[in-house]
Amino acid sequence: MGEKFMGKIKAVIKTNMGDMEFELFSEFAPKAVENFTTHAENGYYDGLIFHRVIKDFMIQGGDPTGTGYGGESIYGEPFEDEFSVEARNYYGALSMANSGPNTNGSQFFIVQASDVSQSLLNQMEQLKDNGFPQKVIDIYKEVGGTPWLDFHHTVFGKLINGGNVLDSIASVKCGANDKPVNDVVINGIDIIK
Repeated sequence: MGEKFMGKIKAVIKTNMGDMEFELFSEFAPKAVENFTTHAENGYYDGLIFHRVIKDFMIQGGDPTGTGYGGESIYGEPFEDEFSVEARNYYGALSMANSGPNTNGSQFFIVQASDVSQSLLNQMEQLKDNGFPQKVIDIYKEVGGTPWLDFHHTVFGKLINGGNVLDSIASVKCGANDKPVNDVVINGIDIIK
């Protein structure tokens, strides 16, 4: 799936609907990876819900209030974005949620869009010399994703196992504010170094 990265840290997000395994990009987003792994190892995410689920877009969690307005980083304040041309919002990307530039806390999302519209691909082709190399366009065509989030949200990992779980979570029935009617719970996150 997409480009191959030789990351050394993995994370297994264990949910009440199954497990998802990620390779973390410490070489591209060291602060985001440190924030996520420290929170995971300290149990910060244990018992939290995916509070925002939008099929064919993404699932979002990591907020202790379960509202989308809470959570903080391990640094005690929001931390800066870490962008890389090598880390994109392809299907299965693990990215930091934010409320604008350099406002990263504890919330994250997993991209679940499995295709990119032809009109968007055409726009990317026109921008190919300005941020969208042909290789990137080809990967978005192949695996899907949310290219409009590139360089707006820090991508700090990618799904390597558990796409069926991601797709199942994205398909749950949701109510107001895209919140699942029945909680999708993060039972724990294992970090494998």
